[in-house]
Amino acid sequence: MLSRNVLSSPANRVFRFRGCLFAKKEVTRPRTYASASTRTIPASVEDKALATIFDRPKSTFGSSSFSTTGLFGHRTLTHPGALVALTDATLIRAQLLTDRILRARESREELLAVVKNLDRLSDLLCGVIDLAELVQNAHPERLWIEAANFAHEKLCNFMNVLNTHTGLYAVLKAVLTDPTIVETLTPEAHATALIFWRDFENSAINLPPDQRERFVSLSSDILVLGRKFLQGVSSPGPPAAIKPSELVGLKDQGMGVRLQLQARFTQRDLLVYPGSLQAQMIMRSAPAEEPRRRVYIASNSSTPEQIDALERLLRARAELAQLVGKPSFAHMALDDKMAKSPGNVAHFLDALMDHTRPAARSALRALSIRKQTHLNTQERFPIVHAWDRDFYCPPEPPAPPIALPPLTLGTVFMGLSRLLRHLYGISLRPVGVTSGEVWHSDVTKLEVVDEQKGVIGWVYADLFARRGKASGAAHYTVRCSRRTDNDDEAGDHIDPETEHLVTVSREFEAVKRHTLPGQDDVYQLPLVVLVCEFARPTAAQGPTVLQWHEVMTLFHEMGHAMHSMIGRTEYQNVSGTRCATDFVELPSILMEHFLNSPTVLSLFDADGNSITRQSGNHHEDPCHSIDTYSQILLAAIDQVYHSPGVVDAGFDSTAELARLHNTRGLFPHVPGTSFQTHFGHLVGYAATYYSYLFDRAIASRVWRNVFSEDPLNRETGEKYKREVLSYGGGKDPWKMVSTLLSAPQLESGDAEAMREVGRWRIEDEVGLSDRH
Repeated sequence: MLSRNVLSSPANRVFRFRGCLFAKKEVTRPRTYASASTRTIPASVEDKALATIFDRPKSTFGSSSFSTTGLFGHRTLTHPGALVALTDATLIRAQLLTDRILRARESREELLAVVKNLDRLSDLLCGVIDLAELVQNAHPERLWIEAANFAHEKLCNFMNVLNTHTGLYAVLKAVLTDPTIVETLTPEAHATALIFWRDFENSAINLPPDQRERFVSLSSDILVLGRKFLQGVSSPGPPAAIKPSELVGLKDQGMGVRLQLQARFTQRDLLVYPGSLQAQMIMRSAPAEEPRRRVYIASNSSTPEQIDALERLLRARAELAQLVGKPSFAHMALDDKMAKSPGNVAHFLDALMDHTRPAARSALRALSIRKQTHLNTQERFPIVHAWDRDFYCPPEPPAPPIALPPLTLGTVFMGLSRLLRHLYGISLRPVGVTSGEVWHSDVTKLEVVDEQKGVIGWVYADLFARRGKASGAAHYTVRCSRRTDNDDEAGDHIDPETEHLVTVSREFEAVKRHTLPGQDDVYQLPLVVLVCEFARPTAAQGPTVLQWHEVMTLFHEMGHAMHSMIGRTEYQNVSGTRCATDFVELPSILMEHFLNSPTVLSLFDADGNSITRQSGNHHEDPCHSIDTYSQILLAAIDQVYHSPGVVDAGFDSTAELARLHNTRGLFPHVPGTSFQTHFGHLVGYAATYYSYLFDRAIASRVWRNVFSEDPLNRETGEKYKREVLSYGGGKDPWKMVSTLLSAPQLESGDAEAMREVGRWRIEDEVGLSDRH
């Protein structure tokens, strides 16, 4: 029932954690555009005020931990002890609601309310756990973090009990096997019921007690092995020894010169550790092939213990899946995804690989020619090895498609708000916070305002790097949409003797509820937190100026936020980003595509000055298709590692990786390396690593066919909002995509539909000039 929405985290359903996809995103690179000017729309006073808030922020945070107003406006959450008290009160209410559901077969009226009450139970627990997780990752005070750890662990333990509760399963089974009850369920309610059903089924609920115990034991082993594997991923391996003579001619004139001087002075081998700046510099700058080869091997080698941890993890997953009657872990993981099965994922990846391979091989030949020229050899098309890639085609930071002035954080937020107003009639409005409402002075509160409905949710933006704060960018759903006026809390039958103990929980819930203008229904309005690590503006240096990849990150995360805001559902388990893992990235990736439109980029200019596209040709990066193909191979090995073959006595993860690279890859496998032991996504995204490629393909097609001609068209935006964003996870995503693209052949989501998406061209750098 727990539906965690920390987007950039692992995803599971129901009582377990859910979230989004890849923290590591593909970069985009510029393409060629013809000269043309774009229409511009002057910014309003409100737009300019939004820019000022972020470019010249003022402190909004009280220094005392014991303030009169609590986190997110919850009156009681004024100090860490209050979070502990809220946890205890929530557990009491959750147990009472659990007991009510268990008694549901005593009356038809209660059976009709089972799906609603299961969702209420989920939301009751999620509301505290999701808040606690935000505190764990963003709050600067140790006592608050300790209280959040307590809340998280205690409530998650309770959810683990619910996951395998045979009584709850029996009640849900009574509901779903009664046709007269099923026919009363709305499509959204039925989708929610199936979420609970699948999770119970995948939790060994039908098995005898001894096998359920084995399921619990395997689940524990998987968690322990996953943590052990990730520790190995993050642990630095032994260094590569580079001779001073091998540093001659480094292209890097900064660090390279310093390393050369160091080597010349010490006359000792340079020890280069994997992942270090020195390692990156050598891979990109060392003309001699041998030091690059040694650094590559050091960076991609591993210990027998790390390989063993991964293979034990894979076997435990396979056994867990087979315990509940699935052929493999991939079958288990994909059952509720758009792909539906490993076979369909293979159809997608095979089609995508066939489509991408010619361009990737052409790019590889271009690198081979560069190598031939560099070596001044008569050998035609020398072999390009894995350690050659970054030297002959060094990674370049993403760049905007047109010439732009430096973009401040406030300017980008202003452009975001103006874009949302054009598309959806929604704008971002900064509002003050009361003392104690936020956890740091960096945090800015934004109202999300619909021009007809008024405030539909809130975004708390915690955007600046600071010590102790979790790194990277993430979208936390602290509260999601849910209808509340039909909750029937009176039916929970709280004992008068314990009623005073649950008061704090009831007050916590009451703050969430709102009535929208012109509506009788009461909804829990969504509340999300955007966490980034941008540089903080200073009086000396002025506003924060974003690099282009940071602009892309902000647009990406705001795509998730709008999915959460606009998804107005009655059930929290299908609200906003609580949808299939291989669908959840579509809105966020699509937002990145808007950054390829000069019309959209003109919204960054508050004075309405026109923005002109650059003329002339931009360098076409031959490595873009190589990067995409490499991601396809990673998705393919992820499927191999979660296939039935994992349980074979002779399974060898390194041999499987070598076989894939030597038969379908671009670079030959390097003996002695085991890259899979550095592939941390195998823990969080088991059998679903294909999802980001899948959503990239769909987002490219949606941009190209729906938005690119007129990206600010309100009618188009409303259609997208109506057909996709509003449903969250309450409707089959294949039906949403087929309707949006006017492609009925996709609606069934069968093998041919997966092949069709695989045949679509993935174009992160889509522009008007290459549209066809």
